[in-house]
Amino acid sequence: MSVVQLAPEAPGAPVTVASTGWRLAARRFRRNTLAVIGLVVIVVVMLFCFVGPFLYPTDQTHTQLDQVNLAPGAAHLLGTDAVGHDVLGRLMFGGKVSLLVGIAAGILATVVGTLWGSVAGYVGGWVDAVMMRVVDAGIAIPALFILLVISAITTPGVWGLIVILGLVSWLVPSRLIRAETLTLKNRDYVLTLRAIGGSHARAIRRHLLPNSVSTIVVAATFQVADAILLVAYVSYLGLGVQAPATDWGGMLSAGLTSAYSGRWWLIVPPGLAVILVVCAFNAVGDGLRDAFDVRGR
Repeated sequence: MSVVQLAPEAPGAPVTVASTGWRLAARRFRRNTLAVIGLVVIVVVMLFCFVGPFLYPTDQTHTQLDQVNLAPGAAHLLGTDAVGHDVLGRLMFGGKVSLLVGIAAGILATVVGTLWGSVAGYVGGWVDAVMMRVVDAGIAIPALFILLVISAITTPGVWGLIVILGLVSWLVPSRLIRAETLTLKNRDYVLTLRAIGGSHARAIRRHLLPNSVSTIVVAATFQVADAILLVAYVSYLGLGVQAPATDWGGMLSAGLTSAYSGRWWLIVPPGLAVILVVCAFNAVGDGLRDAFDVRGR
């Protein structure tokens, strides 16, 4: 995609239309208080889950029967669970799995959906009709039902969950990217490329995908939030990663029965963690959508 040169702000610092667009988007994003708070929350939770275990080391593999179901205190800030695991350390341990699976599955779903939707929208005709009927058929089947069926057949690990969640979550992004592609493929620069003999692949790679980056980024943000919720769903039903590994959904499932005995520390922390992270990703997604909205500038 060609870039128009504008007057430089300072000697040796040329400004382009593309860089100016990104600066405007960043400025609009910073004005969105909820989006900024959501981004801060995501960064803090990432540090908590990935750096926290080095600062607060705990044994999350072996059972400690003399430390079972202890209330929060100085020795264990969030208490212990039914097998003696420190809940704060387990929250970090489970959050690492939930975030890894959610982010990787969201990115995979966005990549697959972007490729599928861009090809369908650009080629059009019967190819578009067939590809989008596949998408419609997939959307008609609830993702949770597909996950339950797959989990009944096999017991997926972390990487298996990433692949499965990614392959059941790409349908919505594909429709978004297809709609974006339909509006872009008739632009002058795409028609000019085709007139001088440029290939379809080049038109998609050099023009359609770069100009759809805002839609792709926003879709990826929401897909990550949805994937984290799906991980919590299947793990809550006992179909997620297997012990001693865990995630926030697995912690909710394990602590549900104990919650009726007054052991609130087994269910409140993972529940709040899921709500907080999902809301943070949704807030960032809303902020990015507003920042990239050309009509709002």
